[in-house]
Amino acid sequence: MRRILTLLIATACLLYSAASASAQVTFSTEAQYAILMDFESGTVLFQKQADEPMEPASMAKLMTIAVVFHEIEAGRVSFDDEFYVSENAWRTGGASSGGSTMFAEVNSSISVEDLVTSVIVQSGNDASIVLAEGIAGSEGTFALMMNELAGDIGLDNSHFTNSTGLPDPEMHTTARDLANLARYLIREFPEYYELFSIPEFEWNGINQPNRNSLVEMGIGVDGLKTGHTEESGYGSVVSTEQGGRRLIGVVHGLNSMRERTEQARALITWGSRAFERIPAFPEGSVVGQADVFGGEKAQVDLVGEGALDLYLPRGSRRCLSAQIVYEGPLLPPVRQGAHVADLEVYCDDALIQSAPLYAVEDVGQGDIVRRASDALKELALGWL
Repeated sequence: MRRILTLLIATACLLYSAASASAQVTFSTEAQYAILMDFESGTVLFQKQADEPMEPASMAKLMTIAVVFHEIEAGRVSFDDEFYVSENAWRTGGASSGGSTMFAEVNSSISVEDLVTSVIVQSGNDASIVLAEGIAGSEGTFALMMNELAGDIGLDNSHFTNSTGLPDPEMHTTARDLANLARYLIREFPEYYELFSIPEFEWNGINQPNRNSLVEMGIGVDGLKTGHTEESGYGSVVSTEQGGRRLIGVVHGLNSMRERTEQARALITWGSRAFERIPAFPEGSVVGQADVFGGEKAQVDLVGEGALDLYLPRGSRRCLSAQIVYEGPLLPPVRQGAHVADLEVYCDDALIQSAPLYAVEDVGQGDIVRRASDALKELALGWL
């Protein structure tokens, strides 16, 4: 049962809200799928079909890069290692394949650092396959590693079948999962993130610019990845620290590179400029509670990930309302740190922000008296 608890937000926020007239959230996008996320808290400021399955195209290479970085951090791979360019990598991802390529020579060996740079800057399909084969022996086994790490990250609506993002009916992701994947890369591997803003990369005498054209536009975008197939259209995952905080944006399902660039630019610029930040809940402060059916405690306290701020459209303070939403009652055991609810903030009737909430502590199963009383309470609620 979906439970909704109207939330009285901090007094400071209510004082703010009395100051100005109501306004409407006005942003829209031509993208079929889109999301805008605050990096620090995971708060969502805009979304459009963010949980609908979609073909990732070359944005799947972010998952490839995540596996490579994970293997480097674990000490199993080094940037100085050299991997062999197989005939499969050359034929499937090389120049003759017609897709984005590094122009790697068959039977040559290339360092992991150069392969990673090619994947990020040139979107090299051949480089992606060479990395997959060099780490896992085959691209199929590497895809298993991609899905295992995706599960660890919490990308619950994604399934990867290859390292390149080349079309496969079994491969899918969502805009939300791609934003969370970008968030993982930025948070866990900050020492490597500068690779995403390299303006160009040359290999085999061929110089190619970064396919993410926003990197060179001077608007503060410093990553991450573009993608395109005939079936899926054009998309990109972008990030910027403009506006005093880092934002991550995803757009996909567009009709051209020009449209992709413009829609991604519009989304990330709007997010950087159109909101004012209002502190609401300091780090560790309780936002609310969720009911636990048959638990040793009747409720569990909920907190955000770090400090939880509200980002309100400028001139829209009076429209503020909020609620905690979760599927409940929760069933024990509830684990400390589990994502069990969301804080939803509205401007008039428009959802303008959604932030994950987490259980403060473990809640185990209660005794038989507790379970019986909770059963009666739920039955009474059902009658009502």
